[in-house]
Amino acid sequence: MSTPPPADPPAAPSPEIDSAALDWFVRRGGGGIDAAEETAFQAWLAADGRHRAAFAHWQRDWAALDALPAEGLDSLRKRLSADKAAARAAPLRRAWWRGLADWAPQGALAAVLLTVVGGSYLAWSHWQQPLFVQSFATARGQQLDVALPDGSRLRLDTATRADVTFYRQRRELRLPEGQTVLQVKGDAARPFDVLAGPLRITVVGTRFSVRYTPGLSDKEGVHVAVEEGRVRVARADRAASGAGAAVELGAGQQVASDAAGRLGAVSAVPAAGIAPWRESRVSFDNTPLARALAEFERYGPTHLVVRDPGVAALRVTGTFDPHRLDNFSRVLPQVLPVRLRAQDDVTEIVSGK
Repeated sequence: MSTPPPADPPAAPSPEIDSAALDWFVRRGGGGIDAAEETAFQAWLAADGRHRAAFAHWQRDWAALDALPAEGLDSLRKRLSADKAAARAAPLRRAWWRGLADWAPQGALAAVLLTVVGGSYLAWSHWQQPLFVQSFATARGQQLDVALPDGSRLRLDTATRADVTFYRQRRELRLPEGQTVLQVKGDAARPFDVLAGPLRITVVGTRFSVRYTPGLSDKEGVHVAVEEGRVRVARADRAASGAGAAVELGAGQQVASDAAGRLGAVSAVPAAGIAPWRESRVSFDNTPLARALAEFERYGPTHLVVRDPGVAALRVTGTFDPHRLDNFSRVLPQVLPVRLRAQDDVTEIVSGK
């Protein structure tokens, strides 16, 4: 067991200590260390506080590789191939190099090796460091306009959360729930990715809307609609391929997925636009009444209930102000075979037959 750390912070590890720490880290991670070697490792740790600091450094960097974007990992792999080819001309002093590929998960250790072989780890660390991190959220019935530091703008609808992170070579917004309109500032060197549910939406510069409201229905997927520019919509896991795995949308086009990320057919944006909620409107097109009421509830209490499954399945088409439910209640019996029945503090929508 290692000794307690000294009272004063240890000095920075030397290159020799850092190299030895990496050697121990790889050997122990590979599972090829016996009891005697483990005892030697613990003794090495206890001998100097710089040993512990160097070993902890490699542990932190290994954990950080989980967040490395696929494009960054691909770049590092290419660099590693070139560096390893050059390294073959020199004797390899560490036996663990020979068995490295047997235990490196998904090639991630290639990025760690690159720190020693090619010196590219510092470049990766610099590239991966976030430049801007901010979370935004709206309460029920609230909307929010946000100006981002790159010149892009967001507009968040009611009950929406958005987490924004900018890196040196990419920009990212995660949408755990809700809907937003994005006006993305063009920057070919830094594409903008929106991650919503099972989908990844990638743009350079455009205006589009994204909706992901899984709390409304367990079958709800993601809806993307483009007002100007072009966006690419694909499965976020990057594993899907073949027909229907990704589509490119232009101005006036929209697409929706199911909860698993399977994309439907591309269609035209309706006359109400990509986000009628910007003008305090919600639009329904042959929407079940129960679903329409759930949408209204996102903006505030409706005091409307429907208990009859047959009535709940009736279809509604139209555009309404979610903050003026009195208008919806007045029109509803005129367009559907229903009537309203007041009960205490709620009004039930029942069959009019």
